[in-house]
Amino acid sequence: MRLSAWAVVAFLHVPLALIILYAFSAEDKSYVFPPPALTTQWFAVAWGREDVWAAIRMSFEVAAWSTALALLLGTLAAAALARASFFGRDAVSLLLILPIALPGIITGIALRSAYGTLEIPFSFWTIVVGHATFCVVVVYNNAVARLRRLNPNLIEASMDLGADGFQTVRHVILPQLGTALLAGALLAFALSFDEVIVTTFTAGQQTTLPIWMLQELIRPRQRPVTNVVAVVIIALTFVPILLAYTLTRSDEPSPR
Repeated sequence: MRLSAWAVVAFLHVPLALIILYAFSAEDKSYVFPPPALTTQWFAVAWGREDVWAAIRMSFEVAAWSTALALLLGTLAAAALARASFFGRDAVSLLLILPIALPGIITGIALRSAYGTLEIPFSFWTIVVGHATFCVVVVYNNAVARLRRLNPNLIEASMDLGADGFQTVRHVILPQLGTALLAGALLAFALSFDEVIVTTFTAGQQTTLPIWMLQELIRPRQRPVTNVVAVVIIALTFVPILLAYTLTRSDEPSPR
C-alpha cells in the first residue's frame, strides 16, 4: 500500500517537476530531456513581456469577480437549503452541484448557446458568469455542510436575548461560517484562475492566462517562457489551495 501511494504521488507530481525543470532549459524551441543547459534568462524575458502581465491581470480580475459572485450566491443558496424542508429541495440541491460534476466542455457549450440565444456579446462579464457557475458549487458545499452542523439552539438563544435577525446573522451565524466561507472562496479563486475549457467558450477578444499559455505553446520559439509562467501559476494556486485545506482540516473533529 505504501508503494502504491508513492506511485500515485509520483504520477501526479512528476509532470509538475518537469515543468519547473524546463523553465530553466537553455533550449528555446523544443522540449529536450535532459536539457542541454540550465539558465535563468527566461524569467527575465517573462518579466519584461507586457502580454504576460496583461493575461495575469485578466485572470486575477475574472477570478476575483467570480469568487465574489460565488460567495454571495453560494451562501444564500446554502442558507435556504441547509435546514428548510420543502418539496423539490433535493432537486434544487442537485441542480446547484451539477455544473461542477459535468465536463467543462458541456458547461462551455451550454453557456455559449445561452449567450447566443439571448444575443449577449462575449465580454469580460461572460467569462465571469461562466466561472461563477462552478465556483458557486464550491462555496455552497462548504457553507451548507457548516450550517447543517450549526447548533440551532445558538440561533434561538440569540433571538431570546433580544437580537434581531440581522444581529443574529452578524454575531452568531457568520462567525460560525467564517472559515468555511474563506476555504470555499480560496478554492473558487484557484479554480477560476486556471480555468481554460469554459473560458474558451465564453471569451471574446479577452485573453486570460490559460488561453495565453495555449497560444504560446503553438509558437516554436521561447517555449520556456510558458513554463516560467506555469511555475508562477503553480505557486499562486498552491497557496490558496493549501490554506483552504488547512482551514477545512481545522474544522474536522479530532479523533479520540
